[in-house]
Amino acid sequence: MKTMKKIIGMAAGIFLLMAFFSSLVVTYPNEYKLIRQFGEIVKVVDAPGVSFQIPFIQASTSLPKELQLYDIPKSDVITKDKKSMIADAFVLWKISDPVLFTRHLNGQVAQAQSRISASVFSSMKSVISNMDQAEIIENRDGKLALDIRANIGDSLNGYGIQVLAVETKSLDMPDDNKQAVYERMISERNNIAASFTAQGNSSAQKIKNDTAKEVSVMKSQALAEAEKIKAEGEAQYMQILSNAYNDASKADFYNFVRSLDAARVALKNGNNTLILDKGSPMAQIFYGY
Repeated sequence: MKTMKKIIGMAAGIFLLMAFFSSLVVTYPNEYKLIRQFGEIVKVVDAPGVSFQIPFIQASTSLPKELQLYDIPKSDVITKDKKSMIADAFVLWKISDPVLFTRHLNGQVAQAQSRISASVFSSMKSVISNMDQAEIIENRDGKLALDIRANIGDSLNGYGIQVLAVETKSLDMPDDNKQAVYERMISERNNIAASFTAQGNSSAQKIKNDTAKEVSVMKSQALAEAEKIKAEGEAQYMQILSNAYNDASKADFYNFVRSLDAARVALKNGNNTLILDKGSPMAQIFYGY
């Protein structure tokens, strides 16, 4: 009897110990704990720590709480101008409602990824189909990702999924027509550059013509002003001479000086001989008669 009591006591102790440990629920910071009772979720624990459940009646399962990264398979999309492109993107998402996530997706991350992939591909196809290829290439590092995320909206909230961002790793042309597209883009850019160069040359030539015209007008005005000043100076010079030699005695001296000036001009360039007629006014001055 004593042995039987010991066995029963040990069994009871083991049962109580198992019941105690099965009632403990340890929740880590990076997870949700779902408490189920007969298959139904009765409690969600999202704070890290230790909580309790009814042993043997309730059970707990875990769901990831941290940010998830899903690399979407590459897919072909068609642009507004009917160009084929290959899109390679990834999604940042997390479980926002573990109850809805479990109810609609059986708590399976793989099912969530499949749902996200379909939603993102549909959004990407819709956005890219409304943009030309050149516009897509120019905006693939910013605006395109924002438009794709905005187009998804709250469509996945009903599954307990929150999409935080959609980023394109690459968005490129298929290899068979990539070179042709690049050559066309280069040709278009060269045409634009040639147009800008022609406009610049035209503007430069106009500036040169306008400047040459202004310089010519200024030179003409300056020459006219110089001739005017020169004429005024000569008139003043003649007036001064006229006033200075207005009487007979000064007139003789003036004639003498003018004769010397004339002789100096004649004796230039190595010519040191001056031949005068006796009847010339200059000879009369030099000979004194």
